[in-house]
Amino acid sequence: MHEAFVEAARTWSDESIPSRPTAWLISTARFKAIDAFRRDARLRALHPTILQHIEQLEDYNAELTERSIEDDQLRLIFCCCHPAIDPQIQVALTLREVCGLSTDDIAHAFLVSPATMAQRLVRGKRKIRQAGIPFLIPEPAQLPERVEAVLAVIYLVFNEGYAAASGENLQRRGLSQEAIRLCRLLQALCPSAESEALLALMLLMESRRDARIDAQGDLVLLGFQNRARWDHELIQEGLTLTEQALKRGPAGPYAIQAAIAALHAEAPSSDETDWRQIAALYQVLVAQNPSPVVVLNQAVAVAMSVGADAGLTLLDTISDEPSMKRYHLYHATRGELLRRKGELDGALVAFETACKMTQNDAETRFLERKLQELTT
Repeated sequence: MHEAFVEAARTWSDESIPSRPTAWLISTARFKAIDAFRRDARLRALHPTILQHIEQLEDYNAELTERSIEDDQLRLIFCCCHPAIDPQIQVALTLREVCGLSTDDIAHAFLVSPATMAQRLVRGKRKIRQAGIPFLIPEPAQLPERVEAVLAVIYLVFNEGYAAASGENLQRRGLSQEAIRLCRLLQALCPSAESEALLALMLLMESRRDARIDAQGDLVLLGFQNRARWDHELIQEGLTLTEQALKRGPAGPYAIQAAIAALHAEAPSSDETDWRQIAALYQVLVAQNPSPVVVLNQAVAVAMSVGADAGLTLLDTISDEPSMKRYHLYHATRGELLRRKGELDGALVAFETACKMTQNDAETRFLERKLQELTT
């Protein structure tokens, strides 16, 4: 009867009330009851089969758990990084559903709008449903084909912890430490040059954590950090792993980035950093991965080694990229290089644009100080 009243509330109007409302309600309720009996009968018939499938799936996953991936979180990441799903979507879905990052944070990591990322996530879930992609722990032989996506997930989780996309704090230490933990497990499970290099890269970056913020929680750039506050135990481990990864060869993207981080770690100061070698390594990285973000980082290294003009020339090559137009670090970098050239009006516009785009309070305060310095 409840369902009949719901149906009446949905379909009746002032003009369409049946001539015999009571009979209509009783008849509708009767058909609803018959449907319920039939549905229950079908479920009872299917119940043993469903239970059998569930038990088989649990046994299968339990068996694989015992002989492959012991960690729950890493196991889930491997499950989600299914090769039948588009790599960008599988990484984004894993970050959202397993690692707990918000859609906005994931959009920031991929340099797309939150609306675009939300659409990708919806398409990814639809693909999983339509293709019937099973949520199964992969066999040991299937792990290597998923490692690249798993590495991407771990690195993006680390980056969100190292420089949070939004919020009051610049850093989310728990995420960075979890990424390092997962990478150690992955390296033990599937040893490779790139997983070793990613671990090295994260350790070298993590070593600078305490020096990246001051007592007020404000951002301190690399060139102004107190290097005595760097964690030299992490640096030593990162340098050793970098050397081992490079010896395995050939050097992939994570190995090259680890080599760049190693040069920073070994330099006594920003002025004594081998910026020319760093710029050369970024050139190799651009050849492997010609993304606008890599070119942006290359522009910084070139500006430090050759001069602001050369850095700005590189920035001009990516100025029309949609991802750079909405990326605050692109505009902040342009502002800093223009400031060094003495083009203060252009620097002011660039820093104002960057300030409008950042959603992290610590970065906003840093950019506001830059604007204040320029205006005074």
